[in-house]
Amino acid sequence: MPVASPYASRLARIPVRRAEVEVLGTRTAYWVYGPDDAETSILAVHGFRGDHHGLEPVVAHLPGVRVVMPDLPGFGETPPVPGRPLDLDAFVAWLTAFAAEVAPGAVVLGHSFGSIVASAAVARGLPTPRLILVNPIGAPALEGPRGVLTRLAVLYYAAGARLPDPVGTWLLRWPVIVRIMSIAMAKTRDRALRRWIHDQHDRFFSGFADRQALREAFVTSVSHDVRAFAPRIAQPTLLIAADRDDITPIEAERALRGLFPDARLVELADVGHLIHYERPAEAAEAIRSFV
Repeated sequence: MPVASPYASRLARIPVRRAEVEVLGTRTAYWVYGPDDAETSILAVHGFRGDHHGLEPVVAHLPGVRVVMPDLPGFGETPPVPGRPLDLDAFVAWLTAFAAEVAPGAVVLGHSFGSIVASAAVARGLPTPRLILVNPIGAPALEGPRGVLTRLAVLYYAAGARLPDPVGTWLLRWPVIVRIMSIAMAKTRDRALRRWIHDQHDRFFSGFADRQALREAFVTSVSHDVRAFAPRIAQPTLLIAADRDDITPIEAERALRGLFPDARLVELADVGHLIHYERPAEAAEAIRSFV
């Protein structure tokens, strides 16, 4: 039975509708939160292995803002882009086409892996007035505080892709692995919140289309970081970072800020890579102030 969300009452007050659009040959599922006539629109890009549910706690704290959240190709309800691997070029081409079709001129927001896709797309010409990156990947994942675990993850996804289909798929969806990941990332001491975070990962972290798409997306996630795109992003940029992030240490986030022509950094204390789950109110406050 699903664990009740601590943000459910807030989210229930925000109108939401589901829609689909054909983008690069794939039926892209997306959700629109908030009023269609809102003064501010945000196009939000979720992180690796997740889907649109992950950023809903932040949306719950942004009443009056229109937020468009698609499921990335290969995750949630959106199939992979046909005929091409899920490399960064594919994600960028998809996001650029989706934005033009559904959310032209919207502020672009990316969380974690979504920060790589969003920053790469904006650097390559996706029109947006502002860019917001939550838990941005500001350094190579293999060099982060848990670089050893990242290397183990490389082996894990490679094994999942190479093993016979039933075994490989079972390994990649093994609840024990998902729970270990969830425990490692959650920093809150609130037991009820931790239970909900684990439940979210249990419910939505294995909704990938197939093991090949998952491995391709993982390789993309650990092969790039935001540093490569920052100098080419002229738009005002907001970085929302955590001082206990196990993927990008706060020192690297401070250095990342200096690579952008125009960026500000909001640091949240005593939280890690799950700002969207553990500190959505503060993230939303920073976002509202910025936009």
